[in-house]
Amino acid sequence: MKHIEKISMAIGYIEANLTEKIDLDMIAGAVHYSKYHLHRMFSKTLGMTPHDYLQRRQLTEAAKLLVFSNKSILDIALLSGYKSQQAFHSIFKSMYKLSPNQYRENERFYPLQLKYELEGGFQMLDKKADGEWNIAFATEEDIPCWMGLVRLVIDGYPHLHEDEHIGVLKQRIKTRQALILKDGNAAVGIMLFSYKTGSIDFMGTHPLYRQRGIPRAFLDKVMGELLQGKEISITTYRDGDKADTGQRRQVMELGFAEAELLEEFGYPTQRFILSKGEIND
Repeated sequence: MKHIEKISMAIGYIEANLTEKIDLDMIAGAVHYSKYHLHRMFSKTLGMTPHDYLQRRQLTEAAKLLVFSNKSILDIALLSGYKSQQAFHSIFKSMYKLSPNQYRENERFYPLQLKYELEGGFQMLDKKADGEWNIAFATEEDIPCWMGLVRLVIDGYPHLHEDEHIGVLKQRIKTRQALILKDGNAAVGIMLFSYKTGSIDFMGTHPLYRQRGIPRAFLDKVMGELLQGKEISITTYRDGDKADTGQRRQVMELGFAEAELLEEFGYPTQRFILSKGEIND
């Protein structure tokens, strides 16, 4: 688990310097580690580079200031580590699909990235990827650890608001349309699905467990036990979206095929479908 400790230290340094212009050399120096090893380890474990994590965290804090403060956009750009308002405007719009001015006028904050909290025993990390996972229906007692995982995987769900998600989750728990996989007290896999439409409305795996076959295990359960014979659908980022940290690729690797383009909550997405028997090995 030494690599997790190093990553946590790197995250701590990034979080303490969100208003500064920092780079990989500075992060690696702060945690006394080779920048090449840190970059590889960080990317492999969390699915994004230290630079991507820093950028997404800075833009999230900027979005918060746009909605909840009266600071000028230039001041917010400088606080986010950008040297000019123009550079900030360009990257903000590419990630949020709204200009800083439009986002401020919309008055609806949502995060691109929340702080990674890598806490827990992670006993099941030694479990073989092809082993049998104990996926169960979630209960209301699971809501705190469920939301802990939501915050870790929020980069895959643009325009997610926690209060709205909790409302949907409570309803799905009552109708047994919420699945969870836990390692001790921590949720490492979660899914919201619909018996009626066959849609997967939320699917998240703890970053440390993404190479353990958990998404496939969830799909096996819904297709083999809960949604037998139904066409399964899921929506994710469109091709080329700069905010995508790999979710589109992961969906396609599971065997989903591209379907129609959509717009959800004003955000451009794409629907994918998976017919019975098409799941990839």
